[in-house]
Amino acid sequence: MKVLQDGLLFWASMEGWLKAILMAGVGYLLLSALCAFLTKRLTALSQRTKGRIDDVVAAALGSTKQSLLLLFAILIGLHNVDLSDRVETWLSHALAVVIGLQLAFWLNRAISVWIDKVVDPKTDPALRNRATTTTMVFILRLAVLLTLLLAVLANMGVNITAFVTSLGIGGVAIALALQTILSDLLASLAIGFDKPFEVGDFIIVDDWMGTVEYIGVKTTRLTSLSGEQLIRSNTELLKSVIHNYKRMSERRVVFGFSVAYETPIEQLAQLGGVVRDIILTQKPVRFDRAHFIKFGTSSLDFEVVYYVLDPDYNLYMDIQQTINLELMKACAARGVSFAIPSSVLRVASEIKLAAPAAMQAAAEEKRKAQADALQS
Repeated sequence: MKVLQDGLLFWASMEGWLKAILMAGVGYLLLSALCAFLTKRLTALSQRTKGRIDDVVAAALGSTKQSLLLLFAILIGLHNVDLSDRVETWLSHALAVVIGLQLAFWLNRAISVWIDKVVDPKTDPALRNRATTTTMVFILRLAVLLTLLLAVLANMGVNITAFVTSLGIGGVAIALALQTILSDLLASLAIGFDKPFEVGDFIIVDDWMGTVEYIGVKTTRLTSLSGEQLIRSNTELLKSVIHNYKRMSERRVVFGFSVAYETPIEQLAQLGGVVRDIILTQKPVRFDRAHFIKFGTSSLDFEVVYYVLDPDYNLYMDIQQTINLELMKACAARGVSFAIPSSVLRVASEIKLAAPAAMQAAAEEKRKAQADALQS
């Protein structure tokens, strides 16, 4: 077979090849310039807005591969050359592959940027949920690649119905076998998206309490106050009520104290105001109420409510300690005694005195009866 015969080069005229080369060159330059222009404009727009869509699109366009653009332009140019039907089919398949690859690069970059935007930029990078983020990226990328692969195969004439059916049956079998693992994996994704807590948060779940150290694909690890590591599956963790103290803006404090029943009514009426003045001298706090609420078994009981306007636990304990000490000083200065739990046994003195007298009278009557019997 001759390469050049009767003015034909590879079964096409020289004019056709020149036309294809010209179209490929112009097409590549236009596509490259268009991508650069759109990327620049969208990048400038993303810097002026707070939305994530323009950031994602700009980043995706920025990942355009120049080599794929060149191949795309060449294949479009070759479509204008009169070639055999078999070669045309190969060119169509190659074009589908090139488009699929470029879409894969765009979507891969878009997923990465979108995940980065989902993560709070104010969070310390060392505290980000890397495991959950990696899992989400992997699943999304896998789904995108499988979708593009099936689309390319379908465009190439491959019957993918049986392939998809087998994937579905196999997926069900795998899901049943890995039910627990998949449940924890989905729970990990739910934690990553919904963010009920993050690494560094102090949480209480049932009888567990500690600082979140790591959120994995299957388990979440806490560091307890005593230092040991607590590990719990993500599924079981989300089934319970989670108390997240890291996100608490202020702390409501309720405490009580009791004074003795011997406290004069005048002093009792002043104690609420005394407690209020003590609390208002503390910073940063907001006083709510202080009331004499009930008559206890051996005490007169008060209840006090105030707010610490800072979630720090050590600050709350310092303030509460100061309040307790000042309250003791104020009560001592007024002669008010705190109640001590006690039980009082009261014995009626009349019963104690009457019992011996009755016994003596009964004995005297018995002696008299015996004497009368002897005399008779």
